[in-house]
Amino acid sequence: MTFPRVPTRSFVLGSLALAALPWACQSPSAETGVATTSDASTGVAAEAAPLDYPEADRTGVVDEYHGTQVADPYRWLEDPDSPESRAWIEAENELTNGWLAEVPARAAIEAKLTALWSYERFGMPARHGEHYFYSYDDGEMDQPVLCRVADLAAQPEVVLDPNTFSEDGTVSLGGTSFSEDGRYLAYGLSDGGSDWRTWYVRDLDTGTDLEDRLEWAKFTSPAWTHDGAGFFYGRFPETDDRLQAQNENQRVYYHRIGTEQSEDALVYEDPEHPRRMASPVVTDDGRYLLFYMRDGTSRNNGLYVRDLGRDGAELVRLFDEFDASYVPIANEGALLWIRTDKDAPRGRVVQVDARRPGGPMIEVVPEREEALQGVSRVGDKLFASYLVHAKTLVRIHALDGKPEGELELPGIGSASGFGGKPEDTETFFSFTSFTTPAAIYRYDLASGESSVFKRPEIPFDPERFTTRQVFYASPDGTRIPMFITHAKGMAMDGARPTILNGYGGFNIAITPGFSPPVACWLEMGGIYAVANLRGGGEYGRDWHLAGTKENKQNVFDDFIAAGEWLVAEKVTRPNRLAIMGGSNGGLLVGACVNQRPDLFGAALPAVGVMDMLRYHEFTIGAAWASDYGRSDDAEMFPHLLAYSPVHNVADGTDYPATFITTGDHDDRVVPGHSFKYAAAMQHAQAGPAPILIRIETRAGHGAGKSRAQSIQEASDRWTFLARTFDMQVALD
Repeated sequence: MTFPRVPTRSFVLGSLALAALPWACQSPSAETGVATTSDASTGVAAEAAPLDYPEADRTGVVDEYHGTQVADPYRWLEDPDSPESRAWIEAENELTNGWLAEVPARAAIEAKLTALWSYERFGMPARHGEHYFYSYDDGEMDQPVLCRVADLAAQPEVVLDPNTFSEDGTVSLGGTSFSEDGRYLAYGLSDGGSDWRTWYVRDLDTGTDLEDRLEWAKFTSPAWTHDGAGFFYGRFPETDDRLQAQNENQRVYYHRIGTEQSEDALVYEDPEHPRRMASPVVTDDGRYLLFYMRDGTSRNNGLYVRDLGRDGAELVRLFDEFDASYVPIANEGALLWIRTDKDAPRGRVVQVDARRPGGPMIEVVPEREEALQGVSRVGDKLFASYLVHAKTLVRIHALDGKPEGELELPGIGSASGFGGKPEDTETFFSFTSFTTPAAIYRYDLASGESSVFKRPEIPFDPERFTTRQVFYASPDGTRIPMFITHAKGMAMDGARPTILNGYGGFNIAITPGFSPPVACWLEMGGIYAVANLRGGGEYGRDWHLAGTKENKQNVFDDFIAAGEWLVAEKVTRPNRLAIMGGSNGGLLVGACVNQRPDLFGAALPAVGVMDMLRYHEFTIGAAWASDYGRSDDAEMFPHLLAYSPVHNVADGTDYPATFITTGDHDDRVVPGHSFKYAAAMQHAQAGPAPILIRIETRAGHGAGKSRAQSIQEASDRWTFLARTFDMQVALD
């Protein structure tokens, strides 16, 4: 599950960053790598007998929803720290680790993943004051470091190394924000993958931290005043339960550097709407403080403005109806450029007067056939990023909207970045595909030419693989795009193990992107498919809403139809088809396994939202109601109950092999979701296929994992599939 994030600097809210794949994985030629089973009618490794699963008490808790009795036998697993839960977690991990240890191919898979992970990675440079700053990973680091350099051709200086913050590499950098002159860096640390951040301030001139320490911050980024004296940020009230307590009553404060957090000045609160969050943004000229108002994960937001140049200036509620998306891009005085889908479901750019709430919106860039994903201003140009069937297209406009052509990209894939300031003459962007890692490019505004800043080298030959895009029909006739990546020359005879990945929610578009796990899977001889389902952001507002609330079944229908297409077109067979997804994608996998257990040979749900009747009771879960609806709504309850993975596991069913992954202290999608689903599946399983759960004990929802953790988890996931599909793995 993702939550809309506010940019680390003003107007990065309108940046062109696109959603990356949750994970991705690579091999020899089409004729080597995996020996299929000798019997073409099989494909799942035979198990001597069903596994002896750890005992999970069914306590008989029953809830009533609008007159309907609903059993919740594993309620006790919602507390990950109880003695009973800890014993169950230990027993489940012991079972899973023992099962995986029996697979001879695991060592080769881990070695290949380690090699594929060991390549240099570079972040996009951003200029602050006299220096450029960017992240760097030499391929062996648990966490990337932050570097600065005065000249891009010079040797960079490390100014922040998160690897020094913990021995096991599980304390990660969770956000940065620079003062206008580049002297001060506010940086947030995440412990064990938590969404909670502790913010510190470093004086980059001296290389030392100030005494500042800010707690209880989540889903926020500091917005500096241009005098460098301090910044605005959001925080929640203190709680004794950081893991599961609901995140409500966020307030915005101003912190003056060198002072205690207790002295911070309250700037904004909204006690009448406890679930709303205000994300502060300071305009590029330093004159205005914007509040990007979020009501859960809905794409509809409010936008408020306060004039920092006038003492006692009142808050102007520029957009307060929460009827559309209003994302600030840039300003010239009181004139704001806004990206919006008001009266334009695929998005457009308008200009408004920050002093006139409800005033006219002057169209600058009209709605087009493609979905507008992001807009940024650099120098005197607007960079507008669109999706064409989930592939990036970037158009350049003058500030008045006059078209200035398309930016030439290196190929078909995903581009992101294009950040900058009004005075900049250059911008940077990254480009990636399923088979090529992200390369960083510098774009010169004067010449209109792009040049490579950094291109990583990896032990992987992308020329041996190909990606194609197909379109298939969902049951209601909707045309759905799907990417398929595999070795060139591979015969489509149904014999190859195939992974089908999907998400389908929260207006997030799943676009091409490289990752070592997918590269490894391709190296193992597998096929990798990604379906672009309704509920995502691939085609704008209507596409998103078609997969939400009472329409959520459309998402599952789209995904099931993708699996049926892969089988009908002889890309694979049901017993060699694995489905995979994380977070909302984990919900997708769980629901589809329940609805069509016969269609899949394996399932890999990760950190999934599995209990749709109680998800809103924990942490930030209530924010997801814009996509899901809530069980305390009598109209939404039957829809949720109809697909909730935990509540639709049927005793006596022959389920496919299932490998569930979660972190025992995930404070976004709490681990109780996966715990309850695993216990229910193990209890119900009537067939021989294993139902296993892997529980990471120093990880959250996924972000901030160390290199070692990431390699181990991916190794276990592919080892599970290698044994399930009886793959004879041969990796160089």
